[in-house]
Amino acid sequence: MSVFATNRKARHDYDIAGTIEAGISLLGHEVKSVRGGRIILNGAYGIIKNGELWLLNAEIPAYQPANLTAEYSPARTRRLLVSEKDLKEISRKIDTEKLVIIPLSVYSKGRYIKVELGFGRPRKDYDKREAIKKRDISREIGRRIK
Repeated sequence: MSVFATNRKARHDYDIAGTIEAGISLLGHEVKSVRGGRIILNGAYGIIKNGELWLLNAEIPAYQPANLTAEYSPARTRRLLVSEKDLKEISRKIDTEKLVIIPLSVYSKGRYIKVELGFGRPRKDYDKREAIKKRDISREIGRRIK
């Protein structure tokens, strides 16, 4: 399993309550671009629309810009592939617990490209500062123990 991209900012900005794995529907040249590590997840999020899960604002630049048509958009909306059971679970979490869907990483599993989605609540600024303090304290303790 090789990881093509991670959304490091997501774990800082959100309290992640759970994760789920989803496939992603890509065009042929997008697959080559993703396998080359050229995908940007910053600012991307997921929504449920018409009974399907969609990924918005994930940017995949062209593999070979010279061979593309003029109407290709790198930040187009892409369909995420999950089972009906998982889709119902996601929908329930979003509605009842007021969570948002954030892509955490993109990786390969066999010959397929998968997206790890996280469910989380946005953190307040003071929560972010507390998390940084805890991390710094644990690092300092680890250094002094050695």
